[in-house]
Amino acid sequence: MANIVAIVGRPNVGKSTLFNRLTESRKAIVDDFSGVTRDRHYETAEWIGKKFTVIDTGGFVHGSDDVFEEAIRDQVYIAIEEASVVIFMVDVTTGITDLDDEIADILRRSSKPVYVVANKVDHAKLHHESAEFYAFGLGEVFNISSATGSGTGELLDAVVSHFEEEQEEDEALPKYTIVGRPNVGKSSLTNALIGKDRNIVTPMAGTTRDSIRIHYNQYGHNFLLIDTAGLRRKSKVNEDIEFYSVMRTIKALEDSDVTILMLDAQDGLEAQDVNIFNLAEKNRKGIVIVVNKWDLIEKDNKTMKAFEDRIREKIAPFTDVPIIFTSVTEKQRVLKVLEVADKVYANKTKKIPTSKLNEVMLDIIENYPPPSLKGKYIKIKYVTQLPGRTPMFAFFCNLPQYIKDPYKRFIENKLREHFDFTGVPIQIYFRQK
Repeated sequence: MANIVAIVGRPNVGKSTLFNRLTESRKAIVDDFSGVTRDRHYETAEWIGKKFTVIDTGGFVHGSDDVFEEAIRDQVYIAIEEASVVIFMVDVTTGITDLDDEIADILRRSSKPVYVVANKVDHAKLHHESAEFYAFGLGEVFNISSATGSGTGELLDAVVSHFEEEQEEDEALPKYTIVGRPNVGKSSLTNALIGKDRNIVTPMAGTTRDSIRIHYNQYGHNFLLIDTAGLRRKSKVNEDIEFYSVMRTIKALEDSDVTILMLDAQDGLEAQDVNIFNLAEKNRKGIVIVVNKWDLIEKDNKTMKAFEDRIREKIAPFTDVPIIFTSVTEKQRVLKVLEVADKVYANKTKKIPTSKLNEVMLDIIENYPPPSLKGKYIKIKYVTQLPGRTPMFAFFCNLPQYIKDPYKRFIENKLREHFDFTGVPIQIYFRQK
């Protein structure tokens, strides 16, 4: 189950500061002016062993005050529909505003768990001021200071209590999900793969999160396609609102083994695509990039290479990812997408025998040992692949704390070079022998 926590509230109550604190990142820009958050922010977080995705809704608001308020209302509806838990943020220094009341009114009618969070409670005197927020009728009010972090622990304890225990799925069939911005051709690719012959396709029961699993078994390919296109929607939500597609994408992505990220050749790789790519990498999914509508691009013999280089530049440092150029409408290289997705899945589940691993890697390490630090020499004695759903390797040595990131990257590159992990994030650990 994908656990999504959405932070909603009017502008300038501190949503981005809380987002940064929960995700331990500095991704969201913070300023005293309202409406600063212009980009979409979603990032993984973890609390007491439970992982979840946090969404800072500020980035979905544009335009004049009227449009602004309408967009905030839309976001609240979407958050109620899609998130596992909603954090409703208010500002103790300004008290209840009309917009707060309106948001509270929408949230009261929902069945989702909602937490009212009074922000900017920076000293004891303000604790009493937050009592007025009980008037929303949404239960307990959590006093926090997202700037200093006080109170966030209690809030997170309450938030994660709603998450279902993650069950290790051990399904035989790989799960592929097609994701991407609106209008890049996701539905067309799904239709091109499935064709009109419904005998080949057996839709399995919709899961708790509403995505449709289609069992695809033809041309020698056998997998589950997680299809999020054309699912039920609430009438209150605008068809084209980006926030909705982002939340759907996160849910679908977390349910997959391999993420097929589709781009429009005319737009290239945009900021939102990079966000989705990074999220797939952090969730340790296999990744295939598909550039669609390639037939609409004027080309010479260097066009494809230049396009690829631009993509790899933007997704660095994880650049060992297959990129396929297609035209779904012209049926160009559609089956190639499946071939490559199968290969990436095989790489993701690949197990390297310990003897082979040591034979190859210890030889490389002997020729290029880690640089000595403070006169101490690091000796790596043994390497093994750890059990797990993605490639993880442990290198046992005498001084693991002295191994720095550049050497870690060198080791990762050598593993990729000798054992082919194209399209798959690798984790490397140095441990005490």
